[in-house]
Amino acid sequence: MAGDTEALPAPNPLRWKALIGLALVQFIIFLDATNVNVALPSIQHDLGLSRSELTWVVNAYLIAAGGLLLLGGRLGDLVGRRRVFTAGAALLAVASLTAALSTSSAMLIGSRFAQGVGEALAAPAALSMVALLFTDERERTKALGIWGGLAGLGAASGVLLSGVLTDLAGWHWIFYIGVPPCVISLVMTLRLVPESKETGAGRTSWPGAVLLTGGMVAVVHGLLSGITHPWSGLRVLGPLVGGVLAIAVFALLQLRSATPLIPLRFFTSRTRLTGYAGQVFMAVSTSAMFFLVVLYMQQTVHYSPLESGLAWLPYTVLFIPGLVISTKLMPVVGSRVLLSAGLFVIGVGIFLFSLLGGGGGFVTGLLPGMALAAFGSGLAAPALQLSALDGVSPQNAGLGSGVLTSLQQISQSLGLSVIVTIGLSHEHALLGSGTSAAKAAEQGRSLSFVIAGAVLAVGAIVCYAITNRTIKPVAGADGADGTDALPATA
Repeated sequence: MAGDTEALPAPNPLRWKALIGLALVQFIIFLDATNVNVALPSIQHDLGLSRSELTWVVNAYLIAAGGLLLLGGRLGDLVGRRRVFTAGAALLAVASLTAALSTSSAMLIGSRFAQGVGEALAAPAALSMVALLFTDERERTKALGIWGGLAGLGAASGVLLSGVLTDLAGWHWIFYIGVPPCVISLVMTLRLVPESKETGAGRTSWPGAVLLTGGMVAVVHGLLSGITHPWSGLRVLGPLVGGVLAIAVFALLQLRSATPLIPLRFFTSRTRLTGYAGQVFMAVSTSAMFFLVVLYMQQTVHYSPLESGLAWLPYTVLFIPGLVISTKLMPVVGSRVLLSAGLFVIGVGIFLFSLLGGGGGFVTGLLPGMALAAFGSGLAAPALQLSALDGVSPQNAGLGSGVLTSLQQISQSLGLSVIVTIGLSHEHALLGSGTSAAKAAEQGRSLSFVIAGAVLAVGAIVCYAITNRTIKPVAGADGADGTDALPATA
């Protein structure tokens, strides 16, 4: 890319301080995605929620974020990334506060939906600003490695803090803790990060944006409905079919539009496709893992919320060595090897969870699988982020990060809907054949873990196979698809 070197802007002297400010919201976003799980029984008891209402405490967040992320990313490109990010961070802070102060199911569910909208605005804008702040390839590798690591660390910390805070201070505090970081991040970003947006792109297709957003909301809603309703029923098939049709119409409009919301050539990079695939495989399996392990802790071995939260401390700690090793090895072996290796190690760890019995100890039961899953996540996360943003131009930085984060949310829904549902169906079949409740629950849980581990093993092979051994940028490709503006790294 010798011909493009002079076109790269000088590095921002405040870029590392800006990374800290932006990363605070990244951490809180992933913490919010998992911190509610351990607190659900306490929330249900205090607010008198039905089982359906309790499900929506989780679903409202995922539907809003998963359905609006692509639109949020594109809005950042068009109207200003800093402007959209600060709006999202402010909404996250306000919604976290109203969630903490909730006295009814409607108030809490509405606050969770608003948190999801805040994520949809803030997450893609933040990641795109990080990619644009770091113009040096090695510095960008390190910055995106830190960014990807914070995603996994935030998810693990959410489970840890949820149990500790719920037991010691009450479930309200799992939402209070998100307010100060969002405010600090907002102030730091306004002071340290310059505004950036796409120029000369014309107007975006708002009918297309409505179709895409509505279609994704419907698909996410259908997937989540599969947790509690039959897959052949109207409550699942209706939104799934309607969502797919809306997305298909959107794709047809994009082919005919002079100013498409998503340039379809954007998806031609094999390196980016590797990152997207890695995100799907990892999110599908780890979402099921977190959900099932939390249930095992509280329902099978009867951990208290405090014990359940503290049990995740090794995961949070052991994630860091994987992150450090991945960041150091990235310039040497590339993202392809590290992503595939990380997915495989996580898969082995999840498979070990399938061996859990009805009363195994922590050290011999939970810890081995937790250690491998944590270390593998640390290896994979930076490589995943780097691959997914490979060659994304400044004009499409928000879109690139929006695609990645949207895939993560939808994949989490898919993991919970499909993998957990298969395990529950197997459990119910065993109960019908006369198997004891405890044994049926154990075998249903084990089947879900085996499937999640197998998904990651397949993912490791797929991600290694998609990308060529040597990735070379295509000169002059920085056009409609925005490729070749950043150096290839895989």
